Amino acid sequence: MSGITTPSRTAQPGGPMLRAVAPQKRRGLTARTLTPWMFLAVPLLLLVGLTYVPVVNMFLYSLTDWNGISKTRDSVGLQNYTDIFTRPELFRVFFVSLYYFAASFLQMALALYFAAVLSFSTRFQSLFKGILFFPYLINGVAIGFTFLYLFQPGGTLDATLSALGLEQLQRQWLGDPDVINFSLASTSVWRYTGLNFVLFLGAIQSINPNLYEAAELDGANRWDQFRYIILPSIRPIVGLSFILAISGSLAVFEIPYIMTGGANGSETFVIQTVDMAFENRKVGLASAMAVVLLLIVLVVTAIQRRVVPDEKVNLT
Repeated sequence: MSGITTPSRTAQPGGPMLRAVAPQKRRGLTARTLTPWMFLAVPLLLLVGLTYVPVVNMFLYSLTDWNGISKTRDSVGLQNYTDIFTRPELFRVFFVSLYYFAASFLQMALALYFAAVLSFSTRFQSLFKGILFFPYLINGVAIGFTFLYLFQPGGTLDATLSALGLEQLQRQWLGDPDVINFSLASTSVWRYTGLNFVLFLGAIQSINPNLYEAAELDGANRWDQFRYIILPSIRPIVGLSFILAISGSLAVFEIPYIMTGGANGSETFVIQTVDMAFENRKVGLASAMAVVLLLIVLVVTAIQRRVVPDEKVNLT
């Protein structure tokens, strides 16, 4: 019996056990490859269905004379785009956006100032942060009605000026075409300064605090720290705020629509687009106006990214 040998059960290279492991590795690689796409599937579907498909449809509508109701649409080519640039009453409202564009620089300057001050140790720091950010949390309709009472004749602003003996400064704040856009733009400054403040404050607080200590040892004051440490570090956020300022100034709608309805020279491009679509029943022309607005924002953003590219600032 001792001369009888049994065959070995040890797996040999290339044997059945190795061949069984290979399909498992392939299945693991496949699952690992597909898992990210499974998580991205729903967001991508929402992005395509709610953004890109409507944009394509809007462009197709802009080539027609559709009124928004009838089932038939006649193609007019680029006639709607020609009307936008040849009819002064359609293109002139872009100049109203200049008031909001100038106001956006004021709000960025105020936000950057308060963010820089409150990034250092300050009394009642949390209170001031809440006060600055609170207006951005308020609904735009509520803000519109609040400032409507502020600017109306005999309202809060006129009463304050009268109490200070400055009656000569009283104006028809929402009735005078010379000052109405200044009044509305100042409302936007009050509302959106908090958004820029939070962006700037978050960027400043991400800076390594050791840099401030080293700067103080070198004799740098607060202005030097702001100029050589804070401002270069938050440059990408400043660029982002600039893009938001441009797009926001071109897309102003709810504040002037609620407070004046676009009267007395306060009509913005978006208000005109909405009226063109839902009051005048010219959805094709309104779609062309929306496409023009989108292209302007994209072109300005591309120019800004080219002129002021995002640079990685290494201060460590």
